[in-house]
Amino acid sequence: MSAAPFNQPAAGAALAASSAAGIASPNPAGIAGDPVHIGLIMDGNRRWARGRSLPRALGHKAGVEAVRRTVQACADAGIGWLTLFAFSSENWQRSADEVRDLTGLLRLYLRHEVSTLAKNGVRLRVIGERERFGRETMAAIAEAEAATAHNTRLNLTVALSYGARAEIAAATRALAAEVAAGRLDAAAIDEAAITARLSTAGMPDPDLIIRTSGEQRLSNFLLWQAAYAEFVFLDVLWPDFEAAHLDQALVEYRRRARRFGVGAG
Repeated sequence: MSAAPFNQPAAGAALAASSAAGIASPNPAGIAGDPVHIGLIMDGNRRWARGRSLPRALGHKAGVEAVRRTVQACADAGIGWLTLFAFSSENWQRSADEVRDLTGLLRLYLRHEVSTLAKNGVRLRVIGERERFGRETMAAIAEAEAATAHNTRLNLTVALSYGARAEIAAATRALAAEVAAGRLDAAAIDEAAITARLSTAGMPDPDLIIRTSGEQRLSNFLLWQAAYAEFVFLDVLWPDFEAAHLDQALVEYRRRARRFGVGAG
C-alpha cells in the first residue's frame, strides 16, 4: 500500500521530504502556528437528512457540497495538505441501497469536479482499497489523479474503503515478505520502515484532525499517522460545515502547545 511521493507545496515541502524518507517531522515543540496537514472525519450526513425528513441520499449529496466548500476554504487558508475520510472499510456493511448511493455520488464527483480541482491547483489522490469499487470507478479515480498530478496548491487525499488497521497490517505484511526474501534485515525494521510502506508514504503526518457531528473518536482513521495530531471535535453535522467552522478549528489549534513528549506537562 505504499505510495509515490506527493507534490510538495511550499508550506509543507520540508515536512513532506522527511516523511518521504519514512520519518515524521512535526512542527517544532511548543509552536502550533497553522497546520500543514489537516485530516477531516466527515460525519453527520444521515443525521442531517433524518432531521429534515429527507432521504439519506440527499444528506450525502449535501455532504458533497460541504466537500467543495472545505476544499476551497483550505486552499484559501494556505493549507498544504487535506485528507478527507469519505468511506471507511466498515461502511461496506451498510445497506446495499446506501452503498450504491455513495458510490454513485463518488463517480459523479469525479466526473464533474476534476476540471475545477485542476483549475484551482488542487492535486487529488485516493488511498484505500479502490479495487472494491469496481472497474468503472477505479478508472475514474485514475483519470482524476492523472489530470491533477502536477498541481501544488493543495494536496487533497480522499480515503475510500480505508481502514487504518488494515493499512498497518498491509505494511507489516510487506515488511515480512521483504525479510523472507532476504531483501531486508528484520533488525532494521523501525518506525521509518513502517511509515514508508503505508498508503500515506511521502505525506507529512496530520497536525490537526477535525471531526464533525459531535462524536469524539477516530473510527480507524490514520491511527499510525495521528500519533501527535491535535484533535478538534465540532458539534456541527457535516453538510452544514462552512469556512467559519474551519476557522474555528484553526483558532483552537493555534491555542494548543504542542510538545511531542518534550518539556513539562
